[in-house]
Amino acid sequence: MQRTFTERDRLLKERDRLLRRAARATGLAGAATALLCMLVPGGLAPDILLGSVLLVLAMAGWLYLLGRTGAIRWVVMTVLTGMAAILLIGFGRAPEPRMNLVEESVIAAVAAGAMSSVAIVLVVSLSRLVTLGSVLGFTVASVVAATVTSHGTIVPLALTISGWFATTLGGWWMGQSIPRAMQRIAAIGRAHRAERHASELEAQRRQDARLLHDTVLATLTLLAHSGVGVSPDALREQAGDDARLLRQLRLGGLPTPRRSGVYTLEPASESTLGNTLESVKQRFGRMGLEVDWHGSGQVLLPSTVLDSFLLALGECLENVRRHSGVKRADVTITDDDTTVRAMVTDAGIGFDLDGVGAERLGFTESVVARLRDVGGNARLFSSPGSGTTVVLEVPK
Repeated sequence: MQRTFTERDRLLKERDRLLRRAARATGLAGAATALLCMLVPGGLAPDILLGSVLLVLAMAGWLYLLGRTGAIRWVVMTVLTGMAAILLIGFGRAPEPRMNLVEESVIAAVAAGAMSSVAIVLVVSLSRLVTLGSVLGFTVASVVAATVTSHGTIVPLALTISGWFATTLGGWWMGQSIPRAMQRIAAIGRAHRAERHASELEAQRRQDARLLHDTVLATLTLLAHSGVGVSPDALREQAGDDARLLRQLRLGGLPTPRRSGVYTLEPASESTLGNTLESVKQRFGRMGLEVDWHGSGQVLLPSTVLDSFLLALGECLENVRRHSGVKRADVTITDDDTTVRAMVTDAGIGFDLDGVGAERLGFTESVVARLRDVGGNARLFSSPGSGTTVVLEVPK
């Protein structure tokens, strides 16, 4: 449910951003049109021209700020400034002669173009629709007052009503269409990710089947036929290669084939701990457990010690994944002159150490006994509700 609300909020935020930009672009276009009409020679008296230009420039500033924030105060400032420009043109001139075409054009451009753009951001909620009705009423009243006083035609009024109707309808259409379009785009993205995940799983399944066929199953088939046609030494060597491959897979490695039946292995007798911790982290990350590493990873260990250390560490992380009830664990690696230590900590449900029966051999055999075979040790600390900590130690 939380994910749905978050997605909905994101869609509404993106919708409002696009509506603000549309309002700014429409309003600035209307203001620019009004300024061009004002510059027609002889259209406006010099004193009215100066005041009108300043008011329209101020209105353009409010429209720019409206496009950035969408705040109601910039809507109000835009409408008030536009009304001031209209009334200045209508009442600032002499009653006679009759209002000319340039004056009517300026009023229409201000009212129907620049001022009507605020309707685009006022169609998204009921409270803003009330504001829309109010500013529309004030705009129409100012146009009527200016044209009637100066004996103008009804053309500015008709253009004003048409402009506000068009921008309101356009804003409503965008407000309804944008979330639907974004939802469809998101659905296409989810479908693409699901298809890609399925393709990756299928590719991994085929690779695993090929790997199994080329190695272990081939060896087992030879054993089932008593190794007919293969010398005992060659059979033992092949079984050893299979064992090393399985060990690498268990540690999270991803071997790649050089040719059928031959896979790249790491034969080094001594390995850097930091080179293998990342593979363990990725392995558990794929299974849903996030592992945070702390401390040093640049420690050299003999391969036999490294194998036991990493297998014990992996078993501890597997226990966290299966039993702790949390999705995150911390692993801290430290070392001194003789010993490498790993502390595996989780903030899960924990358990009572005294309540674990002697017949539960998983931790004893997979962790403690494995480390003792290479001269190491393991200690376990836990209590109900307080998480679990395991300290692993191996000699350098």
